[in-house]
Formats: sequence, structure tokens, C-alpha cells
Amino acid sequence: MQREKQTRREFVQLTTGAVAGLGGGLRVLSPQTGEAAGPAGPPRAVDPSKILNYNENMEYRRLGKTELMVSAVCLGGHSRSDQNLRNDIISRCIELGINYVDACWDNEVIRDAKALKGRRDKMYLALSHGAKEVRNEEYRTAKKLLESLDELLKLSEQDYTDLWRITCLEPGGRHSFDTSCEIVEALTRAKEQGKARFVGISSHDRRWLKFMIEYFPQIDVILFPFTTMSRAAPKDSLFPAIKQCDVGTFGIKPFGAGSLFSNNKAENMRRARLAIRYILATNTVIPIPGANSMEELDNLALAIKERRTLDVKEQAELNALNRQMWANLPRGYQWLKNWEYV
Repeated sequence: MQREKQTRREFVQLTTGAVAGLGGGLRVLSPQTGEAAGPAGPPRAVDPSKILNYNENMEYRRLGKTELMVSAVCLGGHSRSDQNLRNDIISRCIELGINYVDACWDNEVIRDAKALKGRRDKMYLALSHGAKEVRNEEYRTAKKLLESLDELLKLSEQDYTDLWRITCLEPGGRHSFDTSCEIVEALTRAKEQGKARFVGISSHDRRWLKFMIEYFPQIDVILFPFTTMSRAAPKDSLFPAIKQCDVGTFGIKPFGAGSLFSNNKAENMRRARLAIRYILATNTVIPIPGANSMEELDNLALAIKERRTLDVKEQAELNALNRQMWANLPRGYQWLKNWEYV
């Protein structure tokens, strides 16, 4: 049932009032185990039967207040695979126990929805209609955003999505407060109407993300860049706010838009595992790399089984690779340097 449209003042009062209720009772992720724990005390064991597409060889982590247990490595939407290969990749994800796929453009959503047809209950599917969301000035009202969601659900032949995460502005153009309110109003209505189980935002602006999750408790999940150079900022880090607000987090661009790699395939596989190990050991975000082949996907799963903590030699190697990655960033991805500190 659709509620009557609120005035902006009523909407702001609603959201600010809800912030005050965040104080206690939040459970946080227990390091390494993927078990949910309270603010104090030992981890609470999670029944594997409650985990979607559980595989004993995969690790699972709690996605903040959604209470979903998602695989420690998930599947990103960007890839060069055609529909047939994507079908195979999704099948292999299911075999490996990977249970979340993220798609942020209409063609990706349509492709992944087709790949999951008949087995939608095996994976969580997150979506965004990147070209028809708030990067586009025409789609900066709740009404237009909901129209965009309706269009994408229809195109992908879905009644709902597990996560609608609106793709927001890149660095250099933080959204206004009015637009921020419209974003959250659209997300809230989508949940009320049963079109999205959970909602979130993706952004390349750390300060704006921090404001959004602290001001709007309706936000369940956020996505932001996290590479092998990323670490908690020594001051005003995003991570204390994430923990306090119990928001689920996904890390995009784990391989620095491919700048981490060389021309040697075997070496690239090893570097990819090194990167995934580093990110998982930080216990901060869940990486969602893309996969263009079955071999790449199997390599991601292999990283789950390897030792997490890097030894001195590996850390020195990663430091050298990081310098190389930063030097090799394409012109269009120089903004990744803004995410050395999170």
C-alpha cells in the first residue's frame, strides 16, 4: 500500500528522529568467522541452513542490519562475457557457494536475471539503473527514480530485487541535501511497495557516504571503491560510522580497474588472490570483483582457502605492486587515488 506523499519537512523529521534510535542492540561482524555477534560477548553461531546457497568451502559474512549472510567474495556486474558465458559463470558461482551478484546497468541486470531464470532462489541479485538514476539530472526526484526502478524490473522480468542500490555522483559533485532526501524517499517507498527487500547507495564520495548513513538510517547497504591501497583513514574514517549504523558494505574496483595486473596470465591470477586476501584480512568490506571466465571465478574461490595475513615478503611485494598500480591507472580512473584512505 502506497502512503500519501510527505512534505519535505515531515520527511526530514522522520529520518532525523529515526537516527536517535540507533543507539543499542546492533550486532557487528565477528572478524574472519562471518558470524553475527552482539556489541559485547562471544560470536553467535549461524545455522548454515539459514545461509542462501551454502557451501562449506565458502566463507560467509553478515551484511550489516540486512542480516543476510553473503559469500565473502561476490560477483560484480561488469564483465566482457556474453549471455552464454554469463550463464556458465552464474552456474559456477552457485556450485562454489557464491550467493550475491551485483549489476548496475540495465544490460547487466537483464543479462544476470536471464542467467538466474529458474534458480533465482540460489543467489541474491542487486541492481541499479545507472543511466537513469541521480547521475542524470532528470532522475533526481523520488518519482523519477521509482519510475526507473519499475522500468528495470519490467525489462528484467522481475517482481522485486533483493537490493536496489542507487548509483550516485562520482567525485567533484556531491549531491544536494534536497536530492539526498529524494534518494532516500525513493528507496523507502520501494521497500514499502515490496519492490526491494533492502536498499542502498553506491558513491565515490567518502564524506557524502558518511553523511548519508549517519543521517538516514533507512540505508541498509553502501558500495564504494576499495583496492589493495585502501585502509582506514587516521582521522574521520568512514568505518566507525559503518559500524555504528550497522550498514552492510561492498568494495568495488578491488583490482584498481585492472591496473594491478601485468601481461602474464598466471601472474595475474596470483596477484588477484593476493589482493582478495588483503581485502578479506582487513575485515571491512566484501569485495565484488568481476569475472570474465570460469578460470577467473575459480581463482577468486581459491583465495578464500588461502592464508589471509600477508607475511613480510608478501606485504613488501604488494607495496611494490601498489606503486605500479597507482602509476598505471587510466586517466578515467585517477579518482581511485582518493580512496587510499577510507
